[in-house]
Amino acid sequence: MEKKYRELNDEYGDVVYLNALGQPMLVLGTHAAAVDLLEKRSALYSDRAYSPMVDLGGFDWVLTLLRYGSRWRRHRRMFHQYFNPNVVTKYRPVQRAGVAQFLSRLLSTPEELREHIRHLFAATIVRITYGFDVREKDDDYVQMAEKGIAAFSSLLVPGKYLVELFPALRHLPAWFPGCRFKREASDARAVVQGVCCVPWARAITAMREGSSRASMASALLERISSLVGEEAIEEEDIARNTVAVAYAAGADTTLASIQAFFLAMALFPEAQKKAQAELDAVVGSHRLPDFSDEPALPYVLIEDDNYRGYHIPKGTVVIPNVWAFSRNETRYVNADEFKPERFLADGGCLDPEVLDPAEYAFGYGRRICPGRHFAQSSLFLIVASVLHTLSISAPLDENGAPKKLEAKMTSGLISYPEPFECDIKSRGIWVEGLVRSNAENAEAREASEVITQ
Repeated sequence: MEKKYRELNDEYGDVVYLNALGQPMLVLGTHAAAVDLLEKRSALYSDRAYSPMVDLGGFDWVLTLLRYGSRWRRHRRMFHQYFNPNVVTKYRPVQRAGVAQFLSRLLSTPEELREHIRHLFAATIVRITYGFDVREKDDDYVQMAEKGIAAFSSLLVPGKYLVELFPALRHLPAWFPGCRFKREASDARAVVQGVCCVPWARAITAMREGSSRASMASALLERISSLVGEEAIEEEDIARNTVAVAYAAGADTTLASIQAFFLAMALFPEAQKKAQAELDAVVGSHRLPDFSDEPALPYVLIEDDNYRGYHIPKGTVVIPNVWAFSRNETRYVNADEFKPERFLADGGCLDPEVLDPAEYAFGYGRRICPGRHFAQSSLFLIVASVLHTLSISAPLDENGAPKKLEAKMTSGLISYPEPFECDIKSRGIWVEGLVRSNAENAEAREASEVITQ
């Protein structure tokens, strides 16, 4: 749909009004229009359209899907307490440990790249949110989060089910012709409720037994223990939901970014070499990159509104076409080409005149991703550490020539690169010892630096 939306914007302008069977929609084709409405008028554009599939699928506790109001604000406030820029720095020991072990696994079994990426994100976020350790393979919490995100991505695609246009269909029995959506929603509900409740129940048990480790859940349970009655019940409901959102999102959504990174490096070796040269100069061969290196490594509407003379009725679903923003030829010349240097000025620093994709990738206004600070710091450390120690390339065919790779993405609310192969090798004899020693000491270092609540 994003390509069709761009065609509409190209033909009719960067603000296009549509009416889809009675549902007013506004497609925003530029970052500037999105900022004008979703940032500068965020008080008007912070609601979510009602979706029967949210309730049927059991997603009514997910922060990003809550209607705008006091319940949303309480969830958002609690999430912000644990993922604001000042607090996320306290999670760095866990992030460092996860990356060190990730590099070690890649050296041992590079062919299991996707499994190692899954484990990295799941182990890091589960440790931070619940204080649990994650098994290297076939871990219940990894699989649970993946199934939950898959259900989210599949069931909540706008316009996929007729019940979105005719909500009364939700009252028909599941066996009735055309009610496949009820069966699929029922299957998803069991998975989604498990994501929310199963790890939380284990965290409560650990607190009672005195075996819990410092985490987001343990801090919240400690706070709730001093409350009584209805207040305690409400606070626990919000706490359980908030921790589960952090767990599910952190365990799987950033998976796509790192998979895309490995694919890009295999497709564009020259860009990889430029980044590695910069890392060699800044970091050297005696340590892994750290967060402190980042500065040196640049390489729905609540009431009626009017905008540019157009009347936008209450209840309009506003769609910022982020896909089109990233391919705006006015901002990015030859936007479909992989050119990381487009974001750099002549001196090698980030060019403030070029729009940073982070300005639109995480959303806008009051609905902007609350976990973006943690996500960005995690992505930086992973990318820098991988580039510093490993070489990524396209695999060779039977004639010794590099196989042709294609950058194809899956469809859904969350897009992932389609399965691909790449070769991953050490960059030098110094890498093995550095990576192994960091991995061996990672758990001990992380345990000595307790997450401050």
